[in-house]
Parts: sequence; structure tokens; C-alpha cells
Amino acid sequence: MKYENELILKAAWHYYIEGLTQQTIAEKLGISRMKVMRLLDAAKETGAIQFRISPELGKQLPLSQKLRDKWNLKNVLVIPTPDDHSLTNEYLAMAAANYLADQVTENTFINMGYGDTPSRVLNHLANITDVPISIVSFTGGVNYYLPNSTSNIFKAKLHLYPAPLLLSSKEVCQAIKEEPSVAEISRMVKLSSFSIVGIGAMNSEATIISNGILSKNDFTYLTMQGAVGDVLTHFIDKDGNPIHTGIEDRLISTPLETLKELSNVIGIAGGEQKVNVIKATLKGGYIDSLITDEDTARKLLGE
Repeated sequence: MKYENELILKAAWHYYIEGLTQQTIAEKLGISRMKVMRLLDAAKETGAIQFRISPELGKQLPLSQKLRDKWNLKNVLVIPTPDDHSLTNEYLAMAAANYLADQVTENTFINMGYGDTPSRVLNHLANITDVPISIVSFTGGVNYYLPNSTSNIFKAKLHLYPAPLLLSSKEVCQAIKEEPSVAEISRMVKLSSFSIVGIGAMNSEATIISNGILSKNDFTYLTMQGAVGDVLTHFIDKDGNPIHTGIEDRLISTPLETLKELSNVIGIAGGEQKVNVIKATLKGGYIDSLITDEDTARKLLGE
């Protein structure tokens, strides 16, 4: 039954999300086209396909169960790895939005950090949810990722840090943190129902480099210090321990210790380049749930 559920989810994802033909799906999964048609019918009958794909089947897959057990996670959602790896973040964001859409109410507050993937989640969620949602920023700089926030169909109320992500000096950063409007956001973070966390790798494609917040030399220095990536722009080593540098003193971001105290922290990341930092994030205990892709899930399990 579990294998059948896995096929239902994969067939539904490939057909409705990736837009593949039934014949292509049949070849991809190694089954007949007639079997694909039956799987798509089953997806509709079981409720896996509504206006969106239900995450429930994804949480029942063997990979998800193994990851939950290995890392003591609350929930794990594993999506098929796209053939075009450049689409990984987009598909993960869509899956995360669907996952959250079934759980949010008009009074739900969601913490969101800086970065490309969390922004994609917010944009998808705000356009598919039936109720307005309230977003609280985990870090400074989030406003740069909300180009659609003035749209009439963007059903989200935003509570953002009125500050950039990284300041020029420790003194300026400390002064801004003491501003009442900034302190108020920090208090709201601790009261939110869900938290969306992107997980960044140490590579030249990292959002924080492409946006000019940090330079490649900064990344080289952090790598020399043992960093394998970041969570909320807090850099961590392979065991999940924070890397202490001068960057921390200039950062407007929720502390990792605060993150560990929150409930329903959802980490969203996939791709081979992120395996090490996802492992480090899991070792550090910074997330309660994980949304990732099949290939990444297998590497996290050592398969």
C-alpha cells in the first residue's frame, strides 16, 4: 500500500505540477500508460488532488518515515527530484505552500527568513490560501523578496523588521535592535504558529552572495572557519555549531537559540550542494520538520 501511495504521489506531481504527459510519466516510472491513468484517477478519488496536492501522501512515503525516525523530526515531506535541477527550489516552495495551506487560519502568524526559497513559499501560499495570512520576518532584509506584496491577490499582512539584514558596524546594529519597532518584531517572532526556514549552502550561487550582502572572500573566510552553510544567515559547522565571526555582531536576525525554542519550524532545502548543511541543521536541532526532494533525502539517509 505504501508503494502504491508513492506511485500516486509521483504520478500526480509529474502530471499536475511538472506538466509531463502520461506517456512520459509511464516511461519515467517504468509502468504502463494505463497504470498512470489509474494512479491519476486514484489521486482524485483519495483527495490527493484537489485544487492542490495534499501533503498527506508525501508524509507517508518510506523515505519520509526513515528521515523522521533517523532525525527525530515531527514531519517530513519528500517530493520527486525534478529532472531540471534548477526547478528544485520552486517545486519545494510549492510543496511547502501546499503543506501550510491546509493548516493556516485567519489568525495564523508565520515567521519567514531572508532568502529566495522562503519568498517563493510566501508568494505561493498567499495566492492559494483561502484566508489572509500574517507574516513576521525572522531577519532584516526580507522586504527585498516581496515584489508582489502590493497585489490585490496577495493575501498577506506583513510585519517586517524595518532594517537591512547586515549593518555597517556592531554599534549601528545594536542601536537599531534597541529601536521599539525592531524590538516589537522580535517579540512577535516568539508567538508565531509556524516558521519557514531556508537553508543556505557555501557556494557561489548562494542568495546572500548574489545579492551582494557578503562577498566571495567572506565565504572563503567562513569556509576556512569550518562553515558548511547558514540558517537565518547564522553560519554553522558540520555538527551544527555556530561559527563566531564579526558578521554576527552586524546581523539583524533571530538568534539560533531562539529558533530552537520555537515550535513548528519547517526547514526547506534540496539539492546535492545542500546535503552537508541540511545534515548540520538537523544535528543542531534547529528545525522540527523538513521538506526536501528524493535525491537529497536518500543522501541524508546515506543511501
